[in-house]
Amino acid sequence: MIVARISAFVLFAAQTLPAQTAAAPGAEIHLLCSNGFRAAMEKLMPQAERASGHPVKVEFGPSANFKIAIERGEPFDLAILNPQIVEALTKEGKIAAGTAVDLASSGIGIAVPASQPKPDVSSAQAIKEALLKAKSVGYVPVGASTPAIIAMLNSLGIRAEVQRKAILQPGAEQSMKSVADGQVEVAFGLISEIVPAPGVQFAGPLPPEFQKRISLTAAIAGSTKNREAVGKFIKSLTSASAAKEMRATGLDPIAKH
Repeated sequence: MIVARISAFVLFAAQTLPAQTAAAPGAEIHLLCSNGFRAAMEKLMPQAERASGHPVKVEFGPSANFKIAIERGEPFDLAILNPQIVEALTKEGKIAAGTAVDLASSGIGIAVPASQPKPDVSSAQAIKEALLKAKSVGYVPVGASTPAIIAMLNSLGIRAEVQRKAILQPGAEQSMKSVADGQVEVAFGLISEIVPAPGVQFAGPLPPEFQKRISLTAAIAGSTKNREAVGKFIKSLTSASAAKEMRATGLDPIAKH
């Protein structure tokens, strides 16, 4: 996981959250953020920074890995994860009930090197031909999009062929870099992971019969002592200006502005 330290200012709707001791001035907020929201978060941090004086330690990675880490006791204040994982962690008491806010969603897409012609991926048959022709295929083995990708390969009857030439990476950033470097000819990922990646071009989304929307939800840790500040931070991500930045990174905003 990649860790970035960024100063962040946060907003909070006090009427929606129980009273809690406010964070001490300058107290660090620990954010666990899914890779699918990474590009948007990096753009949105300056906006949050203007609203608070709290430094934020951000970790980016797959939602599934964060679930394991949280269940093992990793401390955090705020998480942006898949809603199914947020729901599960809420039932376990790791996330405070009633704090989840759906921020955005992304479809699953296909990435190819920017220097190469885009393959036809407009239909099931076209994708099948492109994957069989490619010398290498990449995806993240524990990514949010992986179950849909495996289901598609099974449906097309080419899972074994693709897996023989698959190059698996631990995270979206590494997967897209392998495409940009020419190590991988065709890769799968969330559209929000493909669009911002340098040296990579978005060939197109999966056809409707294989497509699955992946949502991203923000929620507050049940054990946080920074609840007021974290609540304000989440609110900053639901503004109209935040929605504009999300769209620029391939996300479709969900939250009402």
